[in-house]
Amino acid sequence: MKKLAHGIVKLRALLLTLWLIAFVVLGYFALDLPSLLEGDGFRTDGEYEEVQEILTDDFDRPESTILVLFEQADDGKIEDTLTSIEDLNIASSIQSPLDVEDMYKDDTAYAAVNFNEESTELTEEISEIRSITEDTSGVTLTGEPVISEDINKASQTDLKNAELIGLPFALLILLIAFGTLTASVLPLIIGGVTVVSGFGFLALAGESISLSVFILNIAPMIGLALSIDFALLFINRYREELARQSIDDAIVTTIRTAGRSIIFSAVCVFIGLGAMSIINVDIFLNIALGGTIVITLAVFTSLTLLPGLLRLLGPRINKLRVLPAEKDTVPRWRAFAKRIMKRPVMTALLSLIVLLIGVIPISNMSVSIPTIDALPESYDSRSAYETIEDTFLSDSDSTIQVVVNEERDWLSKEGLEEMKEKVDTYSDPGVVDSVDSLYSAADVGSSEELYAALQNPQTKSALEPAIEQFIAGDKLLLPVHLSVADNSEEAQSLVREWKDEKEARIGGSPAFNQEIYDEIFDKLPLVLTIIIVSTFFILMLAFRSILIPIKAILMNILGLASTFGILVWLFQGGHLGLNESDIALILPVIVFSLVFGLSMDYEVFLISRMREFYLETKDNHYSTVEGVANTSKIITSAALIMIVITGAFAFTGVVPVKQIGIGIAIAIFIDATIIRLLLVPSLMKLFGHWNWWFPFGRKK
Repeated sequence: MKKLAHGIVKLRALLLTLWLIAFVVLGYFALDLPSLLEGDGFRTDGEYEEVQEILTDDFDRPESTILVLFEQADDGKIEDTLTSIEDLNIASSIQSPLDVEDMYKDDTAYAAVNFNEESTELTEEISEIRSITEDTSGVTLTGEPVISEDINKASQTDLKNAELIGLPFALLILLIAFGTLTASVLPLIIGGVTVVSGFGFLALAGESISLSVFILNIAPMIGLALSIDFALLFINRYREELARQSIDDAIVTTIRTAGRSIIFSAVCVFIGLGAMSIINVDIFLNIALGGTIVITLAVFTSLTLLPGLLRLLGPRINKLRVLPAEKDTVPRWRAFAKRIMKRPVMTALLSLIVLLIGVIPISNMSVSIPTIDALPESYDSRSAYETIEDTFLSDSDSTIQVVVNEERDWLSKEGLEEMKEKVDTYSDPGVVDSVDSLYSAADVGSSEELYAALQNPQTKSALEPAIEQFIAGDKLLLPVHLSVADNSEEAQSLVREWKDEKEARIGGSPAFNQEIYDEIFDKLPLVLTIIIVSTFFILMLAFRSILIPIKAILMNILGLASTFGILVWLFQGGHLGLNESDIALILPVIVFSLVFGLSMDYEVFLISRMREFYLETKDNHYSTVEGVANTSKIITSAALIMIVITGAFAFTGVVPVKQIGIGIAIAIFIDATIIRLLLVPSLMKLFGHWNWWFPFGRKK
């Protein structure tokens, strides 16, 4: 580390030049990132994808559909609008409510404009159709392509709003911590370079892989908060060293000390991101990729760009003072630590009680895949989709698409008999309302009747559209309509049962939900095990202690459980002005994986100082007091930065991002207050010298 520090100081001019070039080039590519984002990232390899491909390729189903809602509808308005859309020659087909009775109810109707392109490729088409509908009252566009585009726009707006809220508060905290404008602005510069450069790399990656729209918020949330935290830690140590040695020596010492802590902190977060990537769902892979990029850049900007800027500024880092120099805060924190350690049992019990109260609501946690409710209510596409759902669809309706692939002639006598057996089999479970097939289309009940009907050329001609709908070569399609919602346990259990039988490929929205849920919950134990075990060994080697890592992990788990309980109370209960909503399925994984690593940053910083004092004095009480006294200011400032940057997303509209931002902010608040300032010192006091017991070698 010493050679690296001297090398960075020596090559500072070259590094600054390279960073300037990189910032300009990557900033250019970063401008393209929003246009490269597609979908919500809820995709995994499975039968659902296979069936969707079969429906498109063999049964001529559209790849994507834009819905046009007509309110206060009349036949003239519908006909004129759809004729104008048809004249654009961009749609593969259009289903009109004037032709389909089920699409017209009272004075409300909707049309389906179908495309053979993926929803992410319809930006121009949406714009063209909107140019027709936006000037017609009572006509609104919705459907997956429109909703995805609106979530992308909402994400961009949310990012701007979060920056406008979070950055001024971050600057205020930095001013309180440093007192000078020069020192306070530097971390914001480092954060800006990190995020812009990260966006540039993500844009380059987006040319070859699919990126979720949610990465536009989550990547900068992580990158900005961590890079500012890293810079805060680095500058704080540099100013301490500058007071007693030359500029170059101060930078070298800072890189060797604070730089080591920064690298360690990044490694802890990388563990969480790496564990998260085990779950084969696009959004987790996206966040793992985006998080790895921005955190790596945060480390490089902190250890290469920041030292160069500090070398340019030299003593001027302490210029432009806007707040009077703060008195030494160590005595105040020392007195605080002593008060806590006078009553360690009471402090520990009260802290545990508070955390356990927070855990109580977690038993009622209901998780779901974000759908239309992820979009802010102000968007017309959301209200239009909800109108279509409320008017034309049942809350409990869902459809499983069953594809049977057997080498047979389905229209032969034997084929029709087999088809009837399949229809009866898939009609049997209690949650099945009906099964669409050639039998329901012909309105006959036996294979003999249907076979006889097909021998009549006139009847067969009338049934030809239904034959094309349900039969494609060797493949038979049976849409199975359920009386339960697609995300219900009953629907998912039925999908699992039919998949286990392996008699057909199972698709449809219930299969989509089942695959996403199972992929997450099946892999979650492995993810948690990797994070916990890796963290234990890293902390054990760092502190040469068995008990301290165990305590740290248990306290982290309890703090995160309390965080999830509070989120359930906030969102599912609809408290503090929040709309009632389920917890996003991705939230527990993302918050646990990220916060477990982020909180270790404060743990390492605090316990490392305690260990330094303990190695000098062998006095556990003294080392605990001095560790708290000498680190609490910087830990509190760093935590506040993290809280305001992530918590600013509470004021955004995309619900999953709002939940993740609030979740991280609450978890960091709990960690930096109840755990670090109360539980850690009280438990250190209670366990005494056992804290430092390490049987695998001599203590140094």
